[in-house]
Amino acid sequence: MKIISTNIAKPRIIVWKGKEVPTGLYKFSVDKGIFLEKEDVKHDNVMDRRFHGGIDKACYLYSADHYEFWQKRYPDLEMPWGMFGENLTVAGLNEKETNIGDTYKIGEAVVQVTQPRQPCFKLQFRFTNNEIVRQFVDSGFSGVYVRVLQSGHVNPGDTMELMEKKQSLSIHEVFSLLYTDDFDQKVIKAINDPLIAESCKRDLTKRWGDFL
Repeated sequence: MKIISTNIAKPRIIVWKGKEVPTGLYKFSVDKGIFLEKEDVKHDNVMDRRFHGGIDKACYLYSADHYEFWQKRYPDLEMPWGMFGENLTVAGLNEKETNIGDTYKIGEAVVQVTQPRQPCFKLQFRFTNNEIVRQFVDSGFSGVYVRVLQSGHVNPGDTMELMEKKQSLSIHEVFSLLYTDDFDQKVIKAINDPLIAESCKRDLTKRWGDFL
């Protein structure tokens, strides 16, 4: 896998239900690369730390391979790298082949996979379509959140090298468990995984508490 683009946010204000809401969703490429810290990306603008940033979601990765899928659905929309709010746009990243707890070396940094991205309403402002959140869920192309085990600089062109593979649920499987209408025993495996993000564990428990 290879880093195609490194992205940080230019903060913006959007108007949601009559209220001004700051967002760091609008990320754009920076040629000089980015520095991954333990709780966020240096110089990035994370506006709502209830849902972004922190130990378990320090950096967000999205596959460059998925852009063709979205461009076909939005042919008239300019779609620069960082469109999905990702810090790292990665060629070859596949949610079905990426498991909770997998560890990778990216540039100088070492990261560990923690959970899929759960889309929020703000995505509709970048796509100018309030159907995008549902489309994002249906696509299965969630992208990947990671915790940073070793801080370091990451540049465009750096490789993403697997250091340790876990026999755990894939990011795609966990993403499906968050949104499916049918309970699956895999939920129990997910919430008992010590390497899954705490926020994801809470969401799964809230979603399926009656079955646990």
